[in-house]
Amino acid sequence: MEFLIKLEEVLRKRKQELPSQSYTAELFRDGIDRILKKIGEEAGEVIIASKNDNEKELIHEIADLVFHLEVLLVEKNLSLSTIAKELEKRHG
Repeated sequence: MEFLIKLEEVLRKRKQELPSQSYTAELFRDGIDRILKKIGEEAGEVIIASKNDNEKELIHEIADLVFHLEVLLVEKNLSLSTIAKELEKRHG
């Protein structure tokens, strides 16, 4: 979980600075539609990987989905801590 918080900080920096050679900055420049398209693609890949018997592939695809969800959180000025608090509230 600690790494996800560090990743969120990196993503916020990428959004602010928009470096030219950054995939993440490219997503932010392209806007919400591109970010949502990537989430949809990655979610589909998680579904397909879940049906296969390859744990390594599934882990890879879930990591891609989590990454793009974090990009969405930053785009919408939300944070993982906000999501964690919501989950805690539901299950507390």
